[in-house]
Amino acid sequence: MAASRAVTRLLPRAGGRPRAWYQQPLRPGGLGRGSILGPAGRWSQQEALGLLEAAVVYRAGPLVAVSKPPGLAVTGSPGQLSLVSLLPDLSQRLSLPPELHVVKAAGKDGSGLVLLSGCPGTTQQLHAFFTQLRRAGRPPATYRAVTAGVPAAAEGEIHTGLKLEQVGDLQLVVPVAAPSRRSVERKEVKQTLTRYKVLGTAPGCGLVQLQPMTAFPGQLLVHLTLLLCPALGDHVYSARVGTVLGEPFLLPVGSALPRTQVLGEQLLRRLRLTQQLLHRLPLHLHLHQLLLPTAVLTAPPPPFFLQTLHLLGLPGGQSAS
Repeated sequence: MAASRAVTRLLPRAGGRPRAWYQQPLRPGGLGRGSILGPAGRWSQQEALGLLEAAVVYRAGPLVAVSKPPGLAVTGSPGQLSLVSLLPDLSQRLSLPPELHVVKAAGKDGSGLVLLSGCPGTTQQLHAFFTQLRRAGRPPATYRAVTAGVPAAAEGEIHTGLKLEQVGDLQLVVPVAAPSRRSVERKEVKQTLTRYKVLGTAPGCGLVQLQPMTAFPGQLLVHLTLLLCPALGDHVYSARVGTVLGEPFLLPVGSALPRTQVLGEQLLRRLRLTQQLLHRLPLHLHLHQLLLPTAVLTAPPPPFFLQTLHLLGLPGGQSAS
């Protein structure tokens, strides 16, 4: 089953409906045009529903795709705002079957495509299609990341074992360079693979394309740290990359617990930020493209992402004033 080359376009906005979150003008402390900082507060349920309803980028039969803002979790605890908790109301607003469920989604802290389905049979067919693509060496999903630092090679693969490990009070993803066969067979460790390609560079930063060939929580963020260039806005795993005399190196996992990302003075100046504001810097990891049997879905990068590219002098950037 070959994927079509047709690229879907953003659906036109109906009269009176709110603009997509990535088309909204700048609001103080928000994710609108011209800002690279995340919101100062949380969305209400109605605000989140409005954002998703206005951000539909594809619709065909039982399938609908939206572009998710960063910070909206896919799943959550009972009573916690999440994409899944919004699905019953979203399906009603979009006149879709009530059993709407997630097929593929950008992670909580990332932005980009979320593919939803109202038909379990269609979902099974899509998962089988994604598996076929991977077995054929074709990545179904393509991400873009702005990185602090630049990979040593312009393109390549990151291949390592990953496992979930309790580190203090946190459950974190830990790389395992040479996992035993037994640990893999017992599914204590998963062998993971990501292809990457540097799309552009500027002093101290880069725009990197990422195509995961396996799926594991936090895979892309951890793989970027192994390249010594964590994603901008990664406040979980970026602490594992330290510097000595300007040269990056990996710190032991146990001594590099999650914290607000630390950036060099040069990057801070170009981003027009101070270290005190960096806790509000959103993750610059965007699920840009997803292959379907009959279409190629794309989600435009959010304004903060484009503004960051512009400020850093990376390709694709534009002033979002």
